Amino acid sequence: MFINKTNDGRNNICGKNIAILRKQKKISQRILAEKMQINGIDIDKNAIQRIESGKRFVTDIELKAFANFFDINMEELTK
Repeated sequence: MFINKTNDGRNNICGKNIAILRKQKKISQRILAEKMQINGIDIDKNAIQRIESGKRFVTDIELKAFANFFDINMEELTK
């Protein structure tokens, strides 16, 4: 049976990197969610928390928006 999770049970591989980048910018999860909403991504603070903790899947559209916000390419988020 195929399971869409990382070896450590996370639903995404970018959440840890998003958390690191967000903390480097010294912004809260709420502010990040607001910035994503300004850029047309319907996401709230709770979704950011779930992404960072690996409990939520991330769409390719969201991944691109995060990469654009942090001014990096999408591959950087998935390392």
